[in-house]
Amino acid sequence: MCDVAVGAAVVVRSVAPGEAGQGRRLEDLGVIAGTIVRVERRAPMGDPTIYEVRNARLAMRKADAALVQVEAWLDVPTAEAGGGGHVAL
Repeated sequence: MCDVAVGAAVVVRSVAPGEAGQGRRLEDLGVIAGTIVRVERRAPMGDPTIYEVRNARLAMRKADAALVQVEAWLDVPTAEAGGGGHVAL
């Protein structure tokens, strides 16, 4: 997921466990198979990136995002007013 362009939306296919269980933490935060994720913005140096997941925003480092396997999703929804909560990893 770390290589997806800003503004693009993808569907999560799988989440790898990671060396220290980071994949499980991502799943606990809602990044599970079938979930639509939109890339909101990326820090100037490229890390971290803000992802919209189930109306919440997650700040995720490139190493953690690399654990998430995704495929393109064609129908990008418009952002809802107000936004969700913010969670940092």
